[in-house]
Amino acid sequence: MRGPAARQLALVALAGALVSTGAAAPPTPKTPPAKVPVAVGHGGAVASVDVDASAAGIAVLRSGGNAVDAAIATAAALGVTEPYSAGIGGGGYFVYYDARTRRVHTIDGRESAPATATETLFQENGLPIPFAEGQTSGLGVGVPGTPATWKSALDAWGSRPLDKLLKPAEKLARDGFTVDSTFRAQTELNQDRFKDFPATSKLFLPGGALPVVGSTFKNPDLAATYAELGRKGTGALYRGPLAEDIVRAVRTPPVDPAATRKVRAGDLTTGDLRAYATKRQDPTRVGYRGLDVYSMAPSSSGGTTVGEALNILERTDLSKLSETQYLHRFIEASRISFADRGRWVGDPAAVRVPTRELLSQRFADARACLIAPDRTLTSPLAPGDPRNPAPCATTGKAAPTTYEGENTTHLTAADRWGNVVSYTLTIESTGGSAITVPGRGFLLNNELTDFSFAPAAPGVPDPNLPGPGKRPRSSMAPTIVLEDGRPVLAVGSPGGATIITTVLQTLTGHLDRGLPLVDAIAAPRASQRNQATTELEPGLWNSPLRAELEAIGQGFRQNPEIGAATGVQRLPDGRWLAAAETSRRGGGSAMVVHPHGRP
Repeated sequence: MRGPAARQLALVALAGALVSTGAAAPPTPKTPPAKVPVAVGHGGAVASVDVDASAAGIAVLRSGGNAVDAAIATAAALGVTEPYSAGIGGGGYFVYYDARTRRVHTIDGRESAPATATETLFQENGLPIPFAEGQTSGLGVGVPGTPATWKSALDAWGSRPLDKLLKPAEKLARDGFTVDSTFRAQTELNQDRFKDFPATSKLFLPGGALPVVGSTFKNPDLAATYAELGRKGTGALYRGPLAEDIVRAVRTPPVDPAATRKVRAGDLTTGDLRAYATKRQDPTRVGYRGLDVYSMAPSSSGGTTVGEALNILERTDLSKLSETQYLHRFIEASRISFADRGRWVGDPAAVRVPTRELLSQRFADARACLIAPDRTLTSPLAPGDPRNPAPCATTGKAAPTTYEGENTTHLTAADRWGNVVSYTLTIESTGGSAITVPGRGFLLNNELTDFSFAPAAPGVPDPNLPGPGKRPRSSMAPTIVLEDGRPVLAVGSPGGATIITTVLQTLTGHLDRGLPLVDAIAAPRASQRNQATTELEPGLWNSPLRAELEAIGQGFRQNPEIGAATGVQRLPDGRWLAAAETSRRGGGSAMVVHPHGRP
């Protein structure tokens, strides 16, 4: 690899055996399983936010399964232990590197709007409804794409049947997992919403109380749903009794009669579920420092926005800059690429998205000239025109970046053959719509709230308005980096629109600044999304760097936590390194099949 990353690696050992899943509840609360944020070894690797989920994927690799098999087993387990972030009621984006062909493939498993949706889906009397009324409602629920994504991936590249891959998650749901402080805190965050839906309250607030850290949380309804999908296939979610249960929950939300919350009904139909299909499409690709960076094309804006920002930054040697100047350029490149994202990126099935032009170096160079070392751009910044790039030029009016929920989960996996998966999946907000499908054990997404409720600015074209069958724009950016056709690393993160800046900062921190992958993931983050101020985590907020950046003109607001990344890296000696968060969201779980390459 060109650059310092291949030469500067902190290789930290992983000791101990796999964590077993689904243990019976002890008579007293127990300590949640320990999480290890970095592991090195042979045979394959998995990194996720959860020990039980990573262990499920590793078990698949140990039994001879490949990276796709492991990713699906891990994702299914995350649907149990991370039910407020992901599950079969949501969707996501799957990026896969095939070691045999040395090609990168993607699956768009984004949720879609009902066939009846129009641009005014979230408007009433000509005005946008409050965000909370879209979030906690049937109105915000899109057709789930996660089960269809699993089928598409397994049909194309998997080596194990779905029922076998769902067994660890089924057992985990039936026997239970140990509640940690993050799960309790996320439940508490949603307590007021959850209590208004009897099925949700019964599952997540049994007896009206929050789960106790160290207790065992069981979800027998989800175990039964996984068993049904294993027997019948993922099509059972899109037709038949399960599909009918989903539609009923959306069209007649199961609200407590005593609740005072205004819960709007959605218009999802069984026909919408039957019509759903994932999309196999080409990834985005940009060259960066002699490497090839692949990610998701629209309907996600992750690949185009990260790619444009990398193209903007490539003309500067970031490794030689001071920390202040590095962060300044990172912030400004993010601001510019978000301005262009807002104007040009939506669902390409409904609007014309100039993906190739957005990723051209010519366009990036025309935008990069806006950046000066001693001054700061002002947001909202007007977009450029990728179809006709002109140095430092803008086109049309500036529009602010619309709100996007900040939850989701990400996993990365690699196998002994060199196949790699980077997979981001979500139900949108923490807790999704708050609607649990009665008797089925999973929450429905509120993904349609990622649409603009109204144009972001009057008179400015907005490619992300709702429409029939349309997929809302996403920021998910599962990324795989190759050198000479072979994988170097894969990364991704949750965090709504902060996903883009998290992935960009992790990539530049590792590839340009020489940070070991686990340190690039742990580094304190900044996130600028064409907004008046840039979000800073406490590690930067309380740093002298903030004053130095403010002296250039940067303005900031504090965010206690941005993203929760995971990654895998292929080391020069052929070993895999898995990396996850050291502290965000309670820390992540990195595992390899054979630590240190033990046979």
